[in-house]
Amino acid sequence: MIIIQTPLRISFFGGGTDFASFFRSEGGCVLTTAIDKYIFVTIKQRFDAKLRIGYTQTEMVDSLDEIRHELVREALRKTQIFQGVEVSTMGDIPAASGLGSSSTVTVGALHAMYSYRGEMVSAEQLAQEACEIEIDILGKPIGIQDQYIAAYGGLRFLEFTPDGRVLNEKIELDINTKRRLNERLLLFFTGVTRQSETILSEQQANIGNRLEILRQMKGMAYTAKAELEKGNLDNIGHLLHESWLLKKQLASKVSNSALDEMYAVARRAGAIGGKIAGAGGGGFLMLYCPQDKQEAVRTALSHLQEFPFQLARNGTKVIFNYQR
Repeated sequence: MIIIQTPLRISFFGGGTDFASFFRSEGGCVLTTAIDKYIFVTIKQRFDAKLRIGYTQTEMVDSLDEIRHELVREALRKTQIFQGVEVSTMGDIPAASGLGSSSTVTVGALHAMYSYRGEMVSAEQLAQEACEIEIDILGKPIGIQDQYIAAYGGLRFLEFTPDGRVLNEKIELDINTKRRLNERLLLFFTGVTRQSETILSEQQANIGNRLEILRQMKGMAYTAKAELEKGNLDNIGHLLHESWLLKKQLASKVSNSALDEMYAVARRAGAIGGKIAGAGGGGFLMLYCPQDKQEAVRTALSHLQEFPFQLARNGTKVIFNYQR
C-alpha cells in the first residue's frame, strides 16, 4: 500500500491570470500558498484484475473506461495502470469548497500511481501532467496554478509566460514574518459547496471583456509580493480587499448577497480584507485580520465554522510505502 499526502491551497492574488486565454497573450502570475489541509490518495494491489475506486462513492469495475471518477480514470491511463488495483481518496475538507481540491486529487493520484510503479517523478512533471489531464483531456475551464502549488508546496510566486512556461519562485519569509502572517489569516466555511465549473466557464468566456481588470489583478500580485517580502503585512490585507472587489467583476456568480453580507460583517468587526477562496460562489471565506480584532470577527461570524490552518512547506509526498 502507498499513501500520498497532497496539500490544498489558498491563492492570495492573481487568480484568473492563470487561464491560458489570458497568459498566452498577456502573461500572468499568482501569489499562492499550500496549507496544512490535505487530500490523501491510497493505492494498493488487488488479488484479482478488477479496479476498485473509493471516494464518496465506491466503484468496482472490470475496465478503465468504466470508471466514473474521471480524474482517477485519466491518471490511471496516464500512468498505464489498467487493472488489479484499489485507489481511494479522502480529504480534510468538503469537496467543491474553493481550496483547489480537484487539482490536488489529480496531482496526488498521479504521484500515488507513479510510486506504485516504482517511478520517482518530479513535482514539475506531476504539475504538467495534472494540467494535461484536467484541461487538455477533460476540458475543464480552469487555470494552471492549483496543480503547481499542490505539487511543489510552500508559499510561491508563479509566473505564466506567453510561451507556456511556468516560472516558480519560492518565497522564503523570516520566521517572525511567517508567524505574523499565519496569525492574521482566518478561514471560515460558508456552509455552501458549489460546482466551480459554472463560474469558471463564465469567467473564461468573459476574459476578452475583462482584460483591464485582469491586468490590475496581475499588477496587484506583483505589488503584494513586494509588500510581503518587506514584511508590510497590513498592506496585504488592504490589497486583498481591493483584489476581491475586482474579482467579483469577473463573473456574475463569484459572489452573491449572502456572501457579500458575510464579508461586510467581517470588515465591520475589524477584518482589513479577504476573499472567497477559489472560483467563489461559496466554500471558504479567507480574511486578513489584526489579532486584536479577531475575537470580534469570530463573534460576528459565529454562525460559520472556523477552520484553523497553517501555511504548509511541503508539496505532495509519500507518507507510507509498503509493497511486498
